[in-house]
Amino acid sequence: MNELILKGIPAAPGIVVGKAYIYGKEDLVVEKYAITEDQVPLEISRFEGALIQTRQEIIVLQKKISQEMGSEHGEIFDAHLLVLEDRMLIEEVISKVKKDKSSVDFVFSEVLKRYAGVFSRIEDEYLKERISDINDVGRRILRNLLGKKRKGLADLQDRVIVIAHDLSPSDTAMMHKNNVIGFVTDIGGKTSHTAIMAKSLEIPAVVGLEFGTEKIKNEDLVIVDGSSGVVIVSPDPETLKKYEVREEKIRGLSENLVAIKDLPAQTLDGKLVTLAANIEFPEDVPSVLLHGADGVGLYRTEFFYMNRKDLPTEDEQYDAYKNLAAIFKDKPVIVRTLDLGGDKFISTFNLPKEMSPFMGWRAIRFCLARPDIFKTQLRAILRASAHGNLKIMFPMISGVEELRRAKAILEEAKGELRDRQVPYNVTLEVGAMIEVPSAALTSDILSHEVSFFSIGTNDLIQYSLAVDRTNEKIAYLYEPTHPAVIRLIKSVIEAGHKANIWVGMCGEMSGEPSLAVLLLGLGLDEFSMPSASIPEIKHIIRSVTFAQAKQIADEALTFYTGAEVENFINKKLKDILPGFYGNQV
Repeated sequence: MNELILKGIPAAPGIVVGKAYIYGKEDLVVEKYAITEDQVPLEISRFEGALIQTRQEIIVLQKKISQEMGSEHGEIFDAHLLVLEDRMLIEEVISKVKKDKSSVDFVFSEVLKRYAGVFSRIEDEYLKERISDINDVGRRILRNLLGKKRKGLADLQDRVIVIAHDLSPSDTAMMHKNNVIGFVTDIGGKTSHTAIMAKSLEIPAVVGLEFGTEKIKNEDLVIVDGSSGVVIVSPDPETLKKYEVREEKIRGLSENLVAIKDLPAQTLDGKLVTLAANIEFPEDVPSVLLHGADGVGLYRTEFFYMNRKDLPTEDEQYDAYKNLAAIFKDKPVIVRTLDLGGDKFISTFNLPKEMSPFMGWRAIRFCLARPDIFKTQLRAILRASAHGNLKIMFPMISGVEELRRAKAILEEAKGELRDRQVPYNVTLEVGAMIEVPSAALTSDILSHEVSFFSIGTNDLIQYSLAVDRTNEKIAYLYEPTHPAVIRLIKSVIEAGHKANIWVGMCGEMSGEPSLAVLLLGLGLDEFSMPSASIPEIKHIIRSVTFAQAKQIADEALTFYTGAEVENFINKKLKDILPGFYGNQV
């Protein structure tokens, strides 16, 4: 096969060379055959046996993942177990076996297809996730009925590059870095869950390739360049040599970067900034410490609530927040309150179907509507604040009224703790995420209500440019360097500084090396990112003066298009660090 170059969306940086492993839905051929009345009880018994076996398999897998990666990852499979308890589905299969006198595997496969068809016609994002759960469990049941086994990502013995149409959170949870050295998907965007997970696992990845599973075959030699979004299939010797040199160079650079982890993120002329980490699970903490973070700039808390039958208690949350505070001691840990909605749902609630869930009943809107849930979390954070430097951050603030209502509920929570004589940090800082254009445009008003801002660029870009950040077909329109985006960021920073509050950024944009000098020059005080990105960003900041960065930012603001801005700042970065970024193939 001749060398084939495919272009996708860069999801997680790094270069890896290895054999392809096509991970997809296997063909389970189910043939229809008639049964007699006497065979009906046997078929039903076979079905019940397959359900029991499937439950056992899922529980074993859940325990394995919980032990190896943490209970939060294991809880993903709670939704799969719930499918096995779906009495409507089970009763429909049994009824059809009795009525149609057909084999149970055929009947079950037909019922499964019908369910998937119904759910696929519904726009709601939660129900789309439900399809995935039903299909995953359904195929497990079918395999058990047919006596077949499937090799999963957790069972891989060789070091491979996984090629898939898509990877679910449960798929990525089963990945082991020692066996999965990189992955490529047909769908997804730069800020999709899959991409964010790849960065967390520090696995080079490319998403949004569209036809990768069609053009790449098992055992093909593949190069994955997660930094540029390039995938090369069956590379010729010259290309292979070039990328092997680059891979070795990057590995050496990574080792050098880790060596500076304990040095401050300070420019050549003395400007000091904070480099913090984004985390989702306690299991992320060792990586945060390894890469020399100045603290946690974003602690996502919604995973406490997901894939479970009940709500987390105040004590359960308190223990988690307290442990984190104790680990980081004086270093800041910014806890984002529950950011439910969009692409994150809680199975406990019967949430209404929404045509546009990213702009619907989510985040602070949900919390204000459910102060009982909100206050439980706030009391837990407040109690934990007595053990370290915790801060509270409210997501998706769109105006000052929302912010004031959230602060009022926080004051109620404080009063309840005082009544119980429970200690908390009375000087705890409260901040707002700026991720809605209305918040960015009124940041001068909001700045008088909080101690800090954190710009959530994933949503800010999406809302400002009217681009679904998870849709690979319009990914080219998702431009962090769009002049509108840069101007909004600049205005937020200026409004914050005028009010004497610091301004951070916790979106994916803050961990992008090519944008570090631009953001520094715009005056950003804190960068929060996947922990693996911290050493590289630190190296860049320590290689430039603040005066240089400010000049670059001022000039970037004069360009008319995102492409012009991107080309300009890339050129400047290569001028500043010629040996570091001047190595593109």
